[in-house]
Amino acid sequence: MSNRYKRILLKLSGESLMGEKQYGIDEKRVAEYASQIKEIAEMGIEIGIVIGGGNIFRGLSGTTKGVDRVKGDQMGMLATVINSLALSSALEKIGQKARVFTAINMFPIGEHYSKWKAIEAMQQGEVAIISGGTGNPFFTTDTGSALRGIEIEAEVMLKGTRVDGIYTADPEKDPTAVKFEKISYDEIYTRGLKVMDLTATTLCKENHLPIIVFDMDTVGNLKKVLSGENIGTLVY
Repeated sequence: MSNRYKRILLKLSGESLMGEKQYGIDEKRVAEYASQIKEIAEMGIEIGIVIGGGNIFRGLSGTTKGVDRVKGDQMGMLATVINSLALSSALEKIGQKARVFTAINMFPIGEHYSKWKAIEAMQQGEVAIISGGTGNPFFTTDTGSALRGIEIEAEVMLKGTRVDGIYTADPEKDPTAVKFEKISYDEIYTRGLKVMDLTATTLCKENHLPIIVFDMDTVGNLKKVLSGENIGTLVY
Protein backbone atom coordinates (compact mmCIF):
# COMPACT_ATOMS: atom_id res chain seq x y z
CA MET A 1 0.00 0.00 0.00
CA SER A 2 1.47 3.35 -0.97
CA ASN A 3 1.77 6.07 1.63
CA ARG A 4 -0.31 9.15 1.18
CA TYR A 5 2.42 11.39 2.59
CA LYS A 6 6.21 11.39 2.70
CA ARG A 7 6.70 13.86 5.57
CA ILE A 8 4.24 14.77 8.30
CA LEU A 9 3.97 16.93 11.39
CA LEU A 10 2.13 15.13 14.18
CA LYS A 11 0.61 17.34 16.88
CA LEU A 12 -0.20 15.59 20.16
CA SER A 13 -2.04 17.21 23.02
CA GLY A 14 -0.42 17.23 26.43
CA GLU A 15 -3.74 16.27 28.05
CA SER A 16 -3.87 13.04 26.08
CA LEU A 17 -0.58 11.94 27.67
CA MET A 18 -2.39 11.79 31.03
CA GLY A 19 -4.24 8.70 29.85
CA GLU A 20 -6.23 7.47 32.85
CA LYS A 21 -4.45 9.81 35.27
CA GLN A 22 -5.59 13.21 36.53
CA TYR A 23 -2.23 14.83 35.94
CA GLY A 24 1.21 14.16 34.51
CA ILE A 25 2.27 11.34 32.21
CA ASP A 26 0.67 7.91 31.84
CA GLU A 27 3.49 5.52 30.84
CA LYS A 28 1.00 3.16 29.17
CA ARG A 29 -0.39 5.90 26.92
CA VAL A 30 3.09 7.14 25.99
CA ALA A 31 4.15 3.57 25.13
CA GLU A 32 1.05 3.19 22.91
CA TYR A 33 1.88 6.42 21.11
CA ALA A 34 5.51 5.35 20.68
CA SER A 35 4.58 2.02 19.08
CA GLN A 36 2.13 3.74 16.69
CA ILE A 37 4.83 6.26 15.71
CA LYS A 38 7.44 3.54 15.20
CA GLU A 39 4.97 1.68 12.98
CA ILE A 40 4.64 4.60 10.56
CA ALA A 41 8.39 5.38 10.71
CA GLU A 42 8.94 1.84 9.44
CA MET A 43 6.68 2.68 6.47
CA GLY A 44 9.35 5.20 5.46
CA ILE A 45 7.43 8.28 6.54
CA GLU A 46 9.49 11.20 7.88
CA ILE A 47 8.01 12.40 11.17
CA GLY A 48 8.17 15.67 13.05
CA ILE A 49 6.25 15.87 16.34
CA VAL A 50 5.05 18.75 18.52
CA ILE A 51 3.48 17.99 21.91
CA GLY A 52 1.46 20.32 24.12
CA GLY A 53 2.06 20.74 27.85
CA GLY A 54 -1.46 20.90 29.30
CA ASN A 55 -1.01 17.72 31.36
CA ILE A 56 1.63 19.52 33.43
CA PHE A 57 0.97 23.25 33.18
CA ARG A 58 -1.20 25.60 31.16
CA GLY A 59 0.15 29.14 30.85
CA LEU A 60 -3.25 30.74 30.28
CA SER A 61 -5.01 29.09 33.24
CA GLY A 62 -1.97 29.91 35.37
CA THR A 63 -2.69 33.61 34.91
CA THR A 64 -5.99 33.21 36.77
CA LYS A 65 -3.98 31.90 39.73
CA GLY A 66 -1.81 35.01 39.81
CA VAL A 67 1.06 33.81 37.59
CA ASP A 68 2.47 36.44 35.23
CA ARG A 69 1.35 35.60 31.67
CA VAL A 70 4.86 35.55 30.20
CA LYS A 71 6.25 33.41 33.02
CA GLY A 72 3.17 31.18 32.83
CA ASP A 73 3.74 30.60 29.12
CA GLN A 74 7.40 29.87 29.77
CA MET A 75 6.35 27.27 32.36
CA GLY A 76 4.09 25.79 29.70
CA MET A 77 7.00 25.65 27.24
CA LEU A 78 9.05 23.73 29.79
CA ALA A 79 6.14 21.33 30.23
CA THR A 80 6.30 20.52 26.50
CA VAL A 81 10.01 19.74 26.89
CA ILE A 82 9.26 17.25 29.69
CA ASN A 83 6.62 15.55 27.50
CA SER A 84 9.00 15.46 24.54
CA LEU A 85 11.70 13.80 26.63
CA ALA A 86 9.17 11.20 27.84
CA LEU A 87 8.09 10.38 24.28
CA SER A 88 11.67 10.23 22.96
CA SER A 89 12.58 7.89 25.79
CA ALA A 90 9.61 5.61 25.00
CA LEU A 91 10.57 5.59 21.31
CA GLU A 92 14.20 4.74 21.98
CA LYS A 93 13.15 1.97 24.36
CA ILE A 94 11.45 0.16 21.46
CA GLY A 95 14.31 0.77 19.03
CA GLN A 96 13.07 3.89 17.23
CA LYS A 97 15.66 6.68 17.07
CA ALA A 98 14.38 10.10 18.08
CA ARG A 99 15.91 13.51 18.61
CA VAL A 100 14.54 16.25 20.86
CA PHE A 101 14.86 19.84 19.65
CA THR A 102 14.08 22.85 21.84
CA ALA A 103 12.89 26.26 20.64
CA ILE A 104 15.15 27.96 23.18
CA ASN A 105 18.69 26.82 23.85
CA MET A 106 18.57 24.10 26.52
CA PHE A 107 21.69 22.10 25.82
CA PRO A 108 22.23 19.26 26.79
CA ILE A 109 18.50 18.54 27.36
CA GLY A 110 17.81 18.92 23.66
CA GLU A 111 19.37 20.36 20.55
CA HIS A 112 18.60 23.99 19.75
CA TYR A 113 15.99 23.74 16.97
CA SER A 114 16.77 24.71 13.41
CA LYS A 115 14.80 23.72 10.34
CA TRP A 116 17.84 22.14 8.69
CA LYS A 117 18.88 20.05 11.69
CA ALA A 118 15.31 18.78 12.09
CA ILE A 119 15.06 17.84 8.39
CA GLU A 120 18.46 16.16 8.52
CA ALA A 121 17.34 14.08 11.52
CA MET A 122 14.14 13.03 9.72
CA GLN A 123 16.05 12.11 6.56
CA GLN A 124 18.26 9.86 8.68
CA GLY A 125 15.17 8.01 9.91
CA GLU A 126 15.00 9.72 13.29
CA VAL A 127 11.77 11.13 14.69
CA ALA A 128 12.25 14.88 15.22
CA ILE A 129 10.44 15.94 18.40
CA ILE A 130 10.28 19.73 18.45
CA SER A 131 9.58 21.17 21.91
CA GLY A 132 9.25 24.54 23.59
CA GLY A 133 6.43 25.86 21.39
CA THR A 134 7.60 28.80 19.28
CA GLY A 135 9.91 29.90 22.10
CA ASN A 136 7.70 32.97 22.62
CA PRO A 137 4.89 33.75 25.05
CA PHE A 138 1.33 34.40 23.78
CA PHE A 139 1.62 31.60 21.20
CA THR A 140 0.02 28.21 21.77
CA THR A 141 1.55 24.84 20.91
CA ASP A 142 -1.05 24.67 18.11
CA THR A 143 0.61 27.71 16.58
CA GLY A 144 3.98 26.13 17.34
CA SER A 145 3.02 22.99 15.45
CA ALA A 146 1.64 24.99 12.50
CA LEU A 147 4.89 26.98 12.34
CA ARG A 148 7.11 23.89 12.60
CA GLY A 149 4.99 21.97 10.09
CA ILE A 150 5.45 24.76 7.55
CA GLU A 151 9.15 25.14 8.33
CA ILE A 152 10.03 21.46 7.97
CA GLU A 153 7.98 21.35 4.74
CA ALA A 154 5.53 18.73 6.01
CA GLU A 155 2.77 17.84 3.56
CA VAL A 156 0.13 17.65 6.28
CA MET A 157 -0.41 18.35 9.95
CA LEU A 158 -2.03 15.46 11.80
CA LYS A 159 -3.73 16.67 14.95
CA GLY A 160 -4.21 13.71 17.27
CA THR A 161 -7.04 14.31 19.76
CA ARG A 162 -9.53 12.41 21.91
CA VAL A 163 -12.34 12.83 19.37
CA ASP A 164 -12.45 11.32 15.90
CA GLY A 165 -12.70 14.58 13.97
CA ILE A 166 -14.38 17.98 13.91
CA TYR A 167 -18.06 18.29 14.82
CA THR A 168 -20.67 21.03 14.62
CA ALA A 169 -20.52 21.11 18.45
CA ASP A 170 -18.63 19.31 21.22
CA PRO A 171 -19.70 15.66 20.77
CA GLU A 172 -18.85 14.93 24.41
CA LYS A 173 -21.48 17.47 25.50
CA ASP A 174 -23.97 17.59 22.61
CA PRO A 175 -25.39 14.27 21.34
CA THR A 176 -26.81 15.98 18.22
CA ALA A 177 -23.34 17.11 17.05
CA VAL A 178 -22.58 16.11 13.46
CA LYS A 179 -19.10 15.26 12.20
CA PHE A 180 -17.52 16.95 9.17
CA GLU A 181 -15.70 14.78 6.61
CA LYS A 182 -13.87 17.91 5.50
CA ILE A 183 -14.14 21.60 6.25
CA SER A 184 -12.38 24.74 5.02
CA TYR A 185 -10.21 26.94 7.24
CA ASP A 186 -12.68 29.79 6.68
CA GLU A 187 -15.66 27.73 7.80
CA ILE A 188 -13.89 26.84 11.04
CA TYR A 189 -13.50 30.56 11.61
CA THR A 190 -17.04 31.58 10.68
CA ARG A 191 -18.59 28.75 12.73
CA GLY A 192 -16.33 29.63 15.67
CA LEU A 193 -15.22 26.00 16.06
CA LYS A 194 -12.59 25.33 18.70
CA VAL A 195 -10.28 23.22 16.57
CA MET A 196 -7.14 25.27 16.96
CA ASP A 197 -6.59 28.88 17.85
CA LEU A 198 -6.96 31.46 15.09
CA THR A 199 -3.25 32.18 14.75
CA ALA A 200 -2.55 28.51 14.02
CA THR A 201 -5.45 28.17 11.58
CA THR A 202 -4.42 31.35 9.72
CA LEU A 203 -0.80 30.16 9.46
CA CYS A 204 -1.94 26.85 7.97
CA LYS A 205 -4.31 28.58 5.56
CA GLU A 206 -1.77 31.11 4.31
CA ASN A 207 0.88 28.45 3.78
CA HIS A 208 -1.45 25.77 2.39
CA LEU A 209 -0.79 23.21 5.11
CA PRO A 210 -3.79 20.86 5.32
CA ILE A 211 -4.77 19.51 8.74
CA ILE A 212 -6.31 16.15 9.57
CA VAL A 213 -7.98 15.99 12.98
CA PHE A 214 -8.34 12.39 14.17
CA ASP A 215 -8.59 10.20 17.26
CA MET A 216 -5.03 9.26 18.25
CA ASP A 217 -6.10 7.35 21.35
CA THR A 218 -7.48 4.45 19.29
CA VAL A 219 -4.42 2.30 18.61
CA GLY A 220 -3.83 1.80 14.88
CA ASN A 221 -5.53 5.01 13.77
CA LEU A 222 -2.28 6.81 12.95
CA LYS A 223 -1.35 4.13 10.42
CA LYS A 224 -4.89 4.15 9.00
CA VAL A 225 -4.78 7.91 8.37
CA LEU A 226 -1.43 7.61 6.62
CA SER A 227 -2.55 4.66 4.53
CA GLY A 228 -5.30 6.87 3.14
CA GLU A 229 -8.24 5.52 5.13
CA ASN A 230 -10.98 8.07 5.49
CA ILE A 231 -10.95 8.69 9.23
CA GLY A 232 -10.98 12.02 10.98
CA THR A 233 -11.74 15.39 9.39
CA LEU A 234 -9.67 17.12 6.71
CA VAL A 235 -9.22 20.89 7.04
CA TYR A 236 -8.21 22.55 3.77
